[in-house]
Amino acid sequence: MSTSSPSFTFAIIGSGMIAGVMARAIQDAPQADLVAVTSRRAESARDFAREHGIGRVFETWQELLAADGIDAVYVATPTAVREEIALAVLDSGRHLISEKPFLDAASAERLAERAMAKGLAFMDATHFTHHPRTQEVIETQRTRLGHPGSVNTSFFFPFMDRDNIRFDPTREPTGAIGDMGWYNMRAIVEFLRPHGAPVRVAGQVRRDKDSGAVIRGAGLMVFADGQTSTFDFGYDAGVCQMDLTILGEHGLIQLDDYVLDWKDGFAFDHPEHPTGFVVRQEMAAPHEFERHTSAQGQRQAVQLVEHFVTMAQTPNSPEREQARQRAVATQRLVDAFVASVDHA
Repeated sequence: MSTSSPSFTFAIIGSGMIAGVMARAIQDAPQADLVAVTSRRAESARDFAREHGIGRVFETWQELLAADGIDAVYVATPTAVREEIALAVLDSGRHLISEKPFLDAASAERLAERAMAKGLAFMDATHFTHHPRTQEVIETQRTRLGHPGSVNTSFFFPFMDRDNIRFDPTREPTGAIGDMGWYNMRAIVEFLRPHGAPVRVAGQVRRDKDSGAVIRGAGLMVFADGQTSTFDFGYDAGVCQMDLTILGEHGLIQLDDYVLDWKDGFAFDHPEHPTGFVVRQEMAAPHEFERHTSAQGQRQAVQLVEHFVTMAQTPNSPEREQARQRAVATQRLVDAFVASVDHA
């Protein structure tokens, strides 16, 4: 719990694993305080509150949104039911952090439009975009590499627990596409920065034989000016892989932990590991690769919370529009990939 009597208060709707990650981030953020929680099962909400030291537990999300003393809500419910709750958060006058993915781009657009109409902040809960390294990579690409021609990513996590919500298409309709593939798509938005929708999308997925859930995928996107992105993702490779390569006109940038940094991403705790990235140009041999170390400070999840609080407290800030645009743009790419495999 913060000790500086913060004035910006959060509530959480949902009590799963990722909600616990964000609960710790909110509590570690100097400007924020976590004051309330609710979940589909009341006992889960009470257990979550005990674990995280949260003072107020509500039986339903409707009761939570009727309560006083809450400035913002983080919604971590299953994708299939999230839009109704997220819209209600905005209609109650609270700022919104929503888990991803969204049902589709139209759903993301409705949230973005409602937030804008209400004068509220809306952000999706993508952590890596808030790491200082992300802006360092973008600036290095701009000054050293020139126009980005391609972004290639791979994100795998060994996770074949068929009792998990990810294996239930009724609650998570796109499975690993919306879960893991979201980060491949977000890397396109952040680092390739294409103009317009892809003009060509090709993809392939693998589905779990029992549940029918998507557990693995790979694809290609081509954009109007010739920019490309290749990507793959999934649960069934038996390894954690988080590789990103940006190819420009004068070299490349590589990361091997672009989603959850090895140093202290929520799945890792290696405080001595130097978080950074590699720059390669011309005929550089491995001993000549430039290894850049990035100052991190707080964990990227904590920085997400801090950036959100600042954005919420700054009406009409350009960051609000940028956050809305990034959420919608990422979901549009997810939808484009889903359409490519649905019609394959």
